[in-house]
Amino acid sequence: MKYGWFGIVMTSLIVGGLAPASAQTLKTIKDRGVLSCGVSQGLPGFSAPDDTGKWSGLDVDFCRALSAAIFNDPLKVKFVPLSAKDRFTALQSGEIDVLSRNTTWSMSRDTSLGLNFTAVMYYDGQGFLVRKSLKVNSALELNGASVCVQTGTTNEQNLADYFRANGMKYEVVAFATADETMKAYESGRCDAFTSDVSQLYAERLKLTVPDDHAVLPDIISKEPLGPVVRHGDDQWFDIVKWTLFALLNAEELAVTQKNVGDMVKSNKPEIARLLGSDGNFGEQLGLTKDWVVRIVKAVGNYGESFDRNVGAGSKLRISRGLNKLWNQGGIQYAPPVR
Repeated sequence: MKYGWFGIVMTSLIVGGLAPASAQTLKTIKDRGVLSCGVSQGLPGFSAPDDTGKWSGLDVDFCRALSAAIFNDPLKVKFVPLSAKDRFTALQSGEIDVLSRNTTWSMSRDTSLGLNFTAVMYYDGQGFLVRKSLKVNSALELNGASVCVQTGTTNEQNLADYFRANGMKYEVVAFATADETMKAYESGRCDAFTSDVSQLYAERLKLTVPDDHAVLPDIISKEPLGPVVRHGDDQWFDIVKWTLFALLNAEELAVTQKNVGDMVKSNKPEIARLLGSDGNFGEQLGLTKDWVVRIVKAVGNYGESFDRNVGAGSKLRISRGLNKLWNQGGIQYAPPVR
């Protein structure tokens, strides 16, 4: 009998110790009056400030979508530029509420840092940027090359794995920041620059003569990029996750920045649930009934944001590729609102 009582007490203590922390992040953000969002130090198409200090990009749009859902105002965001080395520490310490910074979801990051990746914003892969004058058409022709890479990224390990798997030699030239890495590449300190392909297209625009350089066709890794939050607050995890799902579902249901006001009146069940005219899905998250309407009015749907920042309507002109919706030949897929 004593053993049974002791076991019950110990089980209660253990379960209590493992119970997630109470939802505090949303309340903290509301009390503060602004969302703190960690972004890159300047990556065109994803997160970069203009000459006036205004931020734009796919990752920036996501933070503005969160702000719109919470405050009905996409401008109540403080953007915190972070290096690859400092990004996780800033989130762990509470300096930022969410990390929206072209960050690869990997097992070690998801399980050992006290953080949760929420969903995939952008399906990417690592590649190589080279000078056209080298007349290199494939990464397999880079045997013996010197390669510039940024430290604190998954690119270092992928680079080593690729050359070892193909029995090739290389010299690594590593730097702490993306800007340092690109400057070294442009100055001729290395033959190639390796990073996620999306970043290569963005960094290529910064070169003196972008057309003198080419992104090779080889993709040597899987790099699913997405927003990250801290462990321990399931409500905030759900809000961040479902904000991305809302952007994807809006595109799939043809809800756009221009027509969202009219679409609220739609009698189609999926659209009615998404936009809050049927059910209480927004309230279940701790938000308002019209949370998705707020989001789409602020930044458009996922496709609109992609096109404007990195796709056909941008300077990068990156193909949607894998980031097309699942019913359009891609693998972007969001759970339904129901």
